[in-house]
Amino acid sequence: MAERIVRLGLIYPTGGGEFEYYQLAEETDYRIRPIVVAARLYGDDFDHDPPALSRTGQPESLCLTARSFLPLSPDSVMWACTSGSFIDGRAHAERQAEALTETTGVPASSTSLAFAHAIQALGLTKVSLLGSYIEPTVQAFVGFLGEFGLGLEGVVALGAPGGRDAFQFSRDKMLEAARSVDTPESQAILIPDTAMACLHLVEPLEAELGKPVLTANQVTIWEGLRLAKALEPLAGYGRLFAETA
Repeated sequence: MAERIVRLGLIYPTGGGEFEYYQLAEETDYRIRPIVVAARLYGDDFDHDPPALSRTGQPESLCLTARSFLPLSPDSVMWACTSGSFIDGRAHAERQAEALTETTGVPASSTSLAFAHAIQALGLTKVSLLGSYIEPTVQAFVGFLGEFGLGLEGVVALGAPGGRDAFQFSRDKMLEAARSVDTPESQAILIPDTAMACLHLVEPLEAELGKPVLTANQVTIWEGLRLAKALEPLAGYGRLFAETA
């Protein structure tokens, strides 16, 4: 029997971290094939501002972009932007996903919903949050997680005004920030920005801190595969894949 090819449709706000999706394709010998299309961004260099994020996450705009997937028959579609999906709360994030499903005819979700579902799959209730964003945007994610009944322990806002700035954070800065936000009570560390390319830090941090580390691109991939009924353990992708696939 031929091996199944899984196509993940990803609407991505260009910031630099999209290469992690292409690395996934290479690491799986192209059994998992990401189809990345760019979302329309608002806010210029300040795209992490809440008003700009609300415009970026308009369902009508996302659905217009999603139509470009149709000739390629994706198995699932993800709005691969954390801030553009949590900024107006849980109900709005769910409306985004519903609109994308209606447009494409396949299961759809977003990175914010993926974080919530991944946390639930791991059976966690208290987490720490390392946000790349400015403080008001980080607090919006705190509120979003609270709608799922999740408690926040440590919270850090790194203050990046936009995705391109978040992409520039060094490995050492990300490691130091992740350590600083950890608390004994926290059951996991969340790093919610698809522009922060930190998949390579997941397993080193998990080994050091002794708890799951969830990054935006990691949970986006996990959710897309879960919706496509193609979830499998992926080496190097942390405890989320090892314990739930």
